[in-house]
Amino acid sequence: MIPEIHLHVLASGSKGNASLVEGPGGLVLVDCGISRRALLGRADELGVDVSRVAGVILTHEHSDHVAGLSVFCNRFDGPLFATAGTAGARRYLTELPFTLVGNSDEFELAGMRVRTFPTSHDVADPIGLRFSTENDALGFCTDTGELGEKALDGLEDVRILALESNHDERMLATGDYPAYLKARVGGATGHLSNAQAAEALRTLAGPDTETVVAMHLSQENNRPSVCVRTLAETLDAEVVTGEDGRPEARTADGRVSICCAAQDWPLSVW
Repeated sequence: MIPEIHLHVLASGSKGNASLVEGPGGLVLVDCGISRRALLGRADELGVDVSRVAGVILTHEHSDHVAGLSVFCNRFDGPLFATAGTAGARRYLTELPFTLVGNSDEFELAGMRVRTFPTSHDVADPIGLRFSTENDALGFCTDTGELGEKALDGLEDVRILALESNHDERMLATGDYPAYLKARVGGATGHLSNAQAAEALRTLAGPDTETVVAMHLSQENNRPSVCVRTLAETLDAEVVTGEDGRPEARTADGRVSICCAAQDWPLSVW
């Protein structure tokens, strides 16, 4: 694939989520769960011009994905996209001028074709996303307890795969969360574990896959080193220490790399 789509993760985790997908025609903001100040500051760290945002897409209505949207929209008059379930789930969201999309739709935005697919989370109508051009593709999926057939199809053999790898199953089971919360996180409408993400990579990683970004890591029930090691085993990749001191993995031929997005530091994948 020819790199025409890039990913800038500004924040990923239970305290706030926001990512920018950069296409030939501008940027798409996926979720806005951090303050406008934090969003602008982290984008500036990555050298990304937020004035190029051509549209916003919400994956679902949980506050860590939407809390900053109203303030962001005070200075943004571009299109907002969400399912009817998401747009109607919170009062302040109902006041925004959403373009409604289904969970199996396609539309054009920022020079990319955007395809939605259903995910499995305890909200009204959540979605994952596939961004593509003639020469490139990126898959984006967080906050889902399982991957259905449409999700697997939407994420397969993209050049950049941003996939939830929320928790280590042993850490969750032995951790301090109460039983009901452990059941929620580990259930079919909760969050993907490292093991589930690793198993999905057997299907999703294809000839065009170059970068896997582990998303939405739990700060209580996961560690970047544990996550990367689990995903690396599936692809026979070697765990290394990146230039920034964070754990990464690379296949022996150098074709595929694995890294983790985080709550507190931004990340760009070109």
